[in-house]
Amino acid sequence: MTSHTDTLPRWDLSNVYPGLDSPELAQALAQVTERLNDLETFFTANGIGGPPAASPNGAGLTPALSGALERFNALYTQAFTVRAYLWSFVSTDSFNATAKKLFSQFQMSNVKLEQLFTQFQGWLGSVAAELPAALEQPGVAQEHAFFVKETAELSKYLMSQAEEALAAELNVSGAQAWSKLQGTVCSQLLIPFERNGQTENLPLPALQNLYHHADREVRRRAYEAELAALETVKEPLAAAMNGVKGAAITLNRKRGFTDDLQPALIDSRIDRETLDAMLTAMRQSFPAFRRYLKKKAARLGQPALAWYDLMAPLSHSERHFTFAEAEQFVIEQFGAFSPNLAEFARRAFAQKWVDAEPRPGKRGGAFCMGVPAVKESRILMNYDGSFDAVSTLAHELGHAFHGHCFYAANKTLLNTNSPMTLNETASIFCETIITDAALAKATSIAEELSILETYLIGATQVVVDISSRFLFEKEVFERRAQAELSAEDFSEIMLRAQAETYGEGLQTELRHKYMWTWKPHYYRSELSFYNYPYAFGMLFGLGLYSIYQQRGAAFVADYENLLANTGSAAVTELAGRFGIDVRSPAFWEGSLKVIKKRIDRYCEL
Repeated sequence: MTSHTDTLPRWDLSNVYPGLDSPELAQALAQVTERLNDLETFFTANGIGGPPAASPNGAGLTPALSGALERFNALYTQAFTVRAYLWSFVSTDSFNATAKKLFSQFQMSNVKLEQLFTQFQGWLGSVAAELPAALEQPGVAQEHAFFVKETAELSKYLMSQAEEALAAELNVSGAQAWSKLQGTVCSQLLIPFERNGQTENLPLPALQNLYHHADREVRRRAYEAELAALETVKEPLAAAMNGVKGAAITLNRKRGFTDDLQPALIDSRIDRETLDAMLTAMRQSFPAFRRYLKKKAARLGQPALAWYDLMAPLSHSERHFTFAEAEQFVIEQFGAFSPNLAEFARRAFAQKWVDAEPRPGKRGGAFCMGVPAVKESRILMNYDGSFDAVSTLAHELGHAFHGHCFYAANKTLLNTNSPMTLNETASIFCETIITDAALAKATSIAEELSILETYLIGATQVVVDISSRFLFEKEVFERRAQAELSAEDFSEIMLRAQAETYGEGLQTELRHKYMWTWKPHYYRSELSFYNYPYAFGMLFGLGLYSIYQQRGAAFVADYENLLANTGSAAVTELAGRFGIDVRSPAFWEGSLKVIKKRIDRYCEL
């Protein structure tokens, strides 16, 4: 285990490529192009994407199908590794011109990959009637049966081959460019803030970390400084939002989707019945969350909470974790669940998979990305020493462990394409492990209250704030289909969504109208409605955790098997293995009861 008492770790990817100017990276970039050309040649030779008559029939499809799958897996492994390596620089240093140039060049080559995959998908759709016979034979094709069938089914939402090729090419200069603009604007924003008699220029993530500060005056000033800073960049960010959503709407209509939510539901591998059951249960839980928010306001000596109080600790005595202490705490708690999980976390720390230091040019928030060529992951976060930061660390390690389960089961890249809903299962599960263990080890009411506070802050974000984000994005799509929206429009929609969800739990005049500006998911055309999957992940994870509490150690192997198969089975099937019916409101209500019990305990302490 590495020790970081005074400095926070930065990730190390030197085992992937030695540097941005290394021959190894240049060779990898060249090989991606070579593999693309090889795949294109293979398609031509085997009638993939050509006239239907040029393709073999039935079992005769198997060699062409298997060859294409093998080439896609090899190509994706290399391309995703290169992308992760370049993104490790772009996401931590937006001033790095070399990294940005290489990433832009890589994105251009990625256009061809998207075009070839679309061609392959269209071909699968055209030979769908012959696929059952082709998948009967043991081998690569049969091992990818779920992927093949799903891809063929989704081919009905494709435009013509020429239109799809043009859309992929235009995306680089369209939605992707708007997304990069948003990322650059927010990551390069430096905000003047006075601390200890001196004015510092803080990047946005560092300023937002002050919402965890025990001093309410510091939080208030951070809130006002953030709003003032975001006010100065609202116009380019509104333009970016209009560009991204406008592009998504146009393509969704052209591809024949019934509305802008349908692509997200398909990507999530759930139906509207499942989503409606979950959202209904979440709405019905709002009174309980508002009760928590009012109780927190009372504990802070306020008539109602301001936005900048949502993340506030209850006292100046909240424990501060050095990063070394966070490492040790996470490893110990993971070990209580599974030695395998603990050993995995130990390895991640020792091999420097985590970049935890906030700094200018670094993106806010947290994420985990896979590096498939070395069968590893890398984690970005902005660590501030709070228990919430420890929970975030556990959350991202959960994502990395999910990837580890894929690698351990020798899953190919095509068989690791998990839906958004299940992508959050392992991360939320790991958070729950940390929280449950911390509550069990609490030695005083003050400590128990502090842990409950951290947990409920997170639960409120996932149930209440996620609901507000869903409402916001839903209205944005509906209105953007009619006309472009102004920055004031976006702010008005955001405030209305917060009013519908937080209700009287937050002071009306002290909400956050600019929450739409810095959340990167809003600016990714391929990630529309990337909000409800977090709620699904949390509530599904809580349901699984309840089963673990009943079954104990016998649960672990089944759980790891579930994670290894999230890319090769339907959500309903995987849930059904544990007796869970995701279309039933009762399941979601049961998971929410776990949170309500913690709210009850919080209010009675």
